[in-house]
Amino acid sequence: MKPTLHFRDAFILVVIALPFFYLAFVYNSLPAIVPTHFGADGKPNGFSNRSSMWGLLSILAGTSVFMFLLLRFLPNIDPKKTAKYSAGVFNKIAVAVVLLLTALNFLVVDAAHNGAFKFFRMFPVLMGCFFAFMGNIMHSIKPNYFAGIRTPWTLESEETWRLTHQFGGKVWFVGGLLIAVVSFFIPEMVIPYYIISTIGILAFVPIIYSYITYRAIKKRDQ
Repeated sequence: MKPTLHFRDAFILVVIALPFFYLAFVYNSLPAIVPTHFGADGKPNGFSNRSSMWGLLSILAGTSVFMFLLLRFLPNIDPKKTAKYSAGVFNKIAVAVVLLLTALNFLVVDAAHNGAFKFFRMFPVLMGCFFAFMGNIMHSIKPNYFAGIRTPWTLESEETWRLTHQFGGKVWFVGGLLIAVVSFFIPEMVIPYYIISTIGILAFVPIIYSYITYRAIKKRDQ
């Protein structure tokens, strides 16, 4: 059955619009020049006129809408017809992406209104929670060419795919929690390096695992 838009999807679109209402509410109290770009450490490194906030929010909101619709209707556009087996998981990922980018929009407006401290502390939490959520559902992603740990070895072997995503899900869940929690207790100057290095580990460990697992399965079946 082809996916169609429902009331819950319209509700998600309303969620995407909420930061714009927040900006409209605080707009007159914003300074003339506000932070509009943040570095990996969460600190502002770019400033602009407060009117540019509308454009900045629109970029993230537009990305949210695009990613939400892409993931919602992925089974329709997948030429291999494999995405339909993970349609429910893709819907959850779509919602998670919307919540992440909408939360970032709220933090951007809040940083312009109240200062960048909250953005600096909350950005790692958002990223960590997103990785933990993805890790929690990763085991449910069936073999496909759009989402998941898509290495030559997982795409070649369904068993390798399944074992890699079970293992990778645990790694991402624990790693996401570590990003969210540890960032509160380490010096500010260390946070960007900690996040980048942790994400690097989350990316490469499952790839290495998929290769080792594939080789072990091939040897077993010989």
